[in-house]
Amino acid sequence: MTLERAFHSAKELILDRFPSCHAALLSGSVVRGQETATSDLDIIVIHNELASSYRESLIWQGWPVELFVHNSTGILDFFKDDCLRGRPSLPRMIAEGLPLKSNQTLDSLKVIANRLLSAGPESWDEDTIDRKRYFLTDALDDFNGCTDRGEGLFIAGHLAKLLHEFVLRTNGCWIGSSKWITRALREFDPEYALRFVDAFDSYYKHGEKRAVTTLVDQALSPFGGRLFDGFSIGKPIDEPSS
Repeated sequence: MTLERAFHSAKELILDRFPSCHAALLSGSVVRGQETATSDLDIIVIHNELASSYRESLIWQGWPVELFVHNSTGILDFFKDDCLRGRPSLPRMIAEGLPLKSNQTLDSLKVIANRLLSAGPESWDEDTIDRKRYFLTDALDDFNGCTDRGEGLFIAGHLAKLLHEFVLRTNGCWIGSSKWITRALREFDPEYALRFVDAFDSYYKHGEKRAVTTLVDQALSPFGGRLFDGFSIGKPIDEPSS
């Protein structure tokens, strides 16, 4: 029932605010059946007379609405940027969205979005993996050495973000941010996602660090383990001798 009401309201918004747009769709948590009491309506609008993309927030018929307005060529640049960062937010919204106003452009965008999602992110090269290993090792050392509870809480959050990125990207999977971290982990491996959440939950509740440390070491092990000694960034290849 929520989806039906949301779809009807979204369609009326398009008729009122964007009657000449070329295409539009409703996406987000309402479409996925994951809405909460504070969920908004994510609406993507394709308007080819638009000079540049923009985002706008508003209230419509009691719904909080996030508008993402693009033209059909500019949106592809956002697809590219999302894929380069490993978080395909806009391709996912297009792929899962329900058409409010459809045309061949939207059909083509859905094909492109689904193809990008299926392909997964670009593989990390060896240098990138080593750099990520180093920063993950550094965060783990800070975590295990920390004795200040306040500092530890934020180090743990930083470590969780780095760890989820390392695990997913080295397995050819898309990453997430905020609530999408656990969603991305579940898409990769539901059992691993549960272990991940439990490990950090044990630290937040009881100050227990072992499970988190184990997860990090297991993730790093196939790539040479923790990395500190000998790592450098920007050092000249032919460094003059002292």
